[in-house]
Amino acid sequence: MRPEQGTHPEFYNNYIPKAKGENVMDAFSLNLMEIKSVLSEISPTKENFAYAPGKWTIKQIVNHLIDTERIFAYRALRFARKDPQQPLPFEEDHYAANADVSGRSLNDLMEELEHVRMANIYLFKNFSKETLMLSGKTTMGNATVLSIGYTICGHAAHHLNVIKEKYL
Repeated sequence: MRPEQGTHPEFYNNYIPKAKGENVMDAFSLNLMEIKSVLSEISPTKENFAYAPGKWTIKQIVNHLIDTERIFAYRALRFARKDPQQPLPFEEDHYAANADVSGRSLNDLMEELEHVRMANIYLFKNFSKETLMLSGKTTMGNATVLSIGYTICGHAAHHLNVIKEKYL
């Protein structure tokens, strides 16, 4: 099942439609395969490339995917456990500015992203249909656990499209 309108903030519509798969487990797996395919095409000479001044490098984008996936998975876990507290938002540019990826290779970042994704596959695999429909409050509005899973995948797909269009 895919998230229905009204089960997530409107902003998530920037990402959810980009996620493939008719269930969240397929979405996670298909998206991981796409991530690996796209990133494997990048030569080491392009790892630190940014297409314009002030734009992130490819390594910074991958680190952003890692940070964002961790944050969204934490939100999903809180909602799945019926934690009534609203998670705080995060500022992606602040995170990127304070993450030093200069000493890391793209392969190293990709390996970390794959491990984070596998952890989230295990997390979501054990959520029942009822748990996937639980929701919690974000600063943008209520979101179900299911919509967060699809947002994780759609967010990564969005950035993969940016890499394909502007970096490759």
